[in-house]
Amino acid sequence: QVQLVESGGGLVQTGDSLRLSCAASGRTFSYFSMGWFRQAPGKGREFVARINSSGDRTYYSNSVKGRFTISRDNAKNTVYLQMNRLKPEDTAVYYCAADRGALLTVTRESDYDYWGQGTQVTVSS
Repeated sequence: QVQLVESGGGLVQTGDSLRLSCAASGRTFSYFSMGWFRQAPGKGREFVARINSSGDRTYYSNSVKGRFTISRDNAKNTVYLQMNRLKPEDTAVYYCAADRGALLTVTRESDYDYWGQGTQVTVSS
């Protein structure tokens, strides 16, 4: 079992930056690939980014590529999502998720085994 707790969300303006954190506890964090998803009001959950277990490979959705950066610190059992040049369409609840797979292009919710409770990000225009 892995417990995930997101933090760092908030209300920002267009063009601002925000860093989300996801702290993991339970089973060995470094065994898991980690992903970030988001869910805007009235929409389904959308893949944002993924990082492999060692942290040397990443994968992004086209909507955030070049603006967001996923990283992890296995010594701190934490994964991060640095979000720059935020836009109103980035407004959503952001979730981190974990799975044991090694493939990088894993974007379906169903492929992830553990989820956090989410943190709200609101970008005002």
